[in-house]
Amino acid sequence: MLPWWALWTACGLAALFVALGAWRGLRGWWLRGLSLAVVLLALAGPSVLREDRAPLSDIVIALVDDSASQRLGDRADQTAAALARLQAQVAALPDTELRVIRLADAPDNGGTQAMTALSQALAEEPRDRIAGAILISDGQVHDMGVAPALPAPLHLLQTGRAADWDRRLIVRNAPAFAIVGEDARLTLRVEDQGRTPEGLGATARLTLALGAEAPLTVDVPVGQDMELPVRLPHGGMNVLQISTAGVEGEVTDRNNAQIVQINGVRDRLRVLLVSGEPHAGERVWRNLLKSDPSVDLVHFTILRPPQKQDATPVDELSLIAFPTRELFMEKINDFDLIIFDRYRLQGILPSLYLENVRDYVRKGGTVLVAAGPEFAGVESLARSPLGEIMPVKPTGRVLDQGFRPGLTDLGQRHPVTEGLENPQDWGRWFREIDMTQTGGEALMKGIDGRPLLVLDRVGEGRIAILGSDQLWLWGRGYEGGGPQLELTRRLAHWMLKEPELEEEALTATAAGQTVTIQRRTLGAAPPPVSVTGPGGDTVDLTLEEQAPGRFAVTWPAPELGLYRMQQGDLAEVFAVGPAAPREFEETIATPRLLEPVMDPVGGGAVRLEDHPDFTLREVGEGRVAAGRGWLGITPRGAFVAQDVTVAPLLPGWLWLVLAAAFALGAWLREGRSTRRAA
Repeated sequence: MLPWWALWTACGLAALFVALGAWRGLRGWWLRGLSLAVVLLALAGPSVLREDRAPLSDIVIALVDDSASQRLGDRADQTAAALARLQAQVAALPDTELRVIRLADAPDNGGTQAMTALSQALAEEPRDRIAGAILISDGQVHDMGVAPALPAPLHLLQTGRAADWDRRLIVRNAPAFAIVGEDARLTLRVEDQGRTPEGLGATARLTLALGAEAPLTVDVPVGQDMELPVRLPHGGMNVLQISTAGVEGEVTDRNNAQIVQINGVRDRLRVLLVSGEPHAGERVWRNLLKSDPSVDLVHFTILRPPQKQDATPVDELSLIAFPTRELFMEKINDFDLIIFDRYRLQGILPSLYLENVRDYVRKGGTVLVAAGPEFAGVESLARSPLGEIMPVKPTGRVLDQGFRPGLTDLGQRHPVTEGLENPQDWGRWFREIDMTQTGGEALMKGIDGRPLLVLDRVGEGRIAILGSDQLWLWGRGYEGGGPQLELTRRLAHWMLKEPELEEEALTATAAGQTVTIQRRTLGAAPPPVSVTGPGGDTVDLTLEEQAPGRFAVTWPAPELGLYRMQQGDLAEVFAVGPAAPREFEETIATPRLLEPVMDPVGGGAVRLEDHPDFTLREVGEGRVAAGRGWLGITPRGAFVAQDVTVAPLLPGWLWLVLAAAFALGAWLREGRSTRRAA
């Protein structure tokens, strides 16, 4: 009836009056105080609130782990039986509901995100109705850092077996980049988890395969970190497959393999360029190689042949002597590429040196011959020991006429020349060496379809023959020029065995779980590719032609893990996500991860192997809620108010009667005491 400040002021005045009466010795001061209190209480307007309440049921949240690790052994059957029993147990409790939430593998290799799902479930339900939460899982949860504050006990119905054990391969450290030809070191560990059987042995058989090379098998100790030296064979991406053989009785072999991808970079690329004589196109190769700072170029130009006679003193003919013996006998294997640019047999390089070059190619080296008119004569390199590995033979004719270089049918499919600019727009050349192809692959053609650029593999090495010295015209932009830089770059990379320029290649790239498989070939349409999944299931995929010599198919991978694909003689591996997904990093069932969350709220774990017939009980709030074979939930007693009635505590006339009665009592008491005193 009054503002609070007025009411509190009245209370202060009333207290002052009562204190004054007591100080003056009035015998009815306390009755006066009661009278004032009744008046003040009436002014405060006390009321009685009556609610019509409807009780609400308690909610139990069941989180069912359906992730990949729950499909190991008989865990899926244990989970199904536990859920059925839990549903029956909750149904037998009065006013109790069960909310079932199923957990699949989280995207992006997130594993089991049980705490995230529990947080979302708690946000969707009134917290005062949550009587408990129960997780049916192996206990391997990967988001414990976001565990919510719980209003009720959390329990674990643990799947798995006490006798479970598993062997896994761990890559502790692997470099992202390494120098080609030098050792890179990986740190590995083979580890056994769980109840390892007796007599298993202290070593494991480890298999390593780098790209298409033959696998290497070694025995390694179990439970110890070890360093593995790896030498990359080529630049670009190198795929290292590491696996340990599965052992009978282990939970899974899905974590027995790993893929390590290392990008190979060349420290310094050593190239030897030998120019037989100065000419207009000599700088084509020099400019290409010098533009790359990672290339160490050794360039020699023969300015004066030995048979040339004049009066010039010998000590004035050259600033640097040509170290032929050192280059072609002692250090020839140090070069990654040797280029002969219009070189002729002049006696500078004896036959023995050219035999070394031939053997260098057969052992893995690479040689590029840029031919000029001398290639058609008696001083041709084709007449030397190097001619034994050449895929062409000169006819002795030099065709001096204008022509427009073009691509052969094979050249339109070969990675060195496919996709180059439109050949119809290329500028003309004016000299071609007539050659007869005896092997290899002709990628470019010249006058009347004669072979112009021929590539071949010799032993472990490679050789290329360019039958013209007119490539420099493209660089000068004559008649529009042509793809000089791109062609020479690709040619050099093919010579250096870069994987992206291999003629026959089977590759796969994964974006999420969508895999694109590509096949590059110079032949006809390839057969279907056979893909074997992490679980051993095999599927055959038919590739469709995307461009000349390129076939591809897009395929949704059903699960994460390591896949193997086979097509004829080509076999490769690829990983969708990691080779061993997060679900298989730790496979032994345990309550250890969940204990920091369960213990503060009185929860616990029950192993389903020991107690498949567990029971559910109601326990008081704050008490231990788990025991041997039983789990407890806390009844919440929540309700909803359906109707609210508000009425005054006393009617107004009764407040008045009470106040008057106390005032009258004080007057009578004080009046009687006054008469006695008189």
